[in-house]
Amino acid sequence: MKRKDKARPFVPTEIHVGTVADEKGTLGILSIQTTEGLLDFALDRQAADAILNAVNEVRSKLEST
Repeated sequence: MKRKDKARPFVPTEIHVGTVADEKGTLGILSIQTTEGLLDFALDRQAADAILNAVNEVRSKLEST
């Protein structure tokens, strides 16, 4: 599905982290409260590393401006 109108980005207002575990292992929970509502992400190690890399990329672009 292609979006015709670009949505405005969500603006984070709070960020919380936690973990949940079951017989399959542990997942990290990243909860971001935004101006539009709550976004919850369940992350394994690979997903957490990918998000960390993405945030570092954004940070480097912000520092160079």
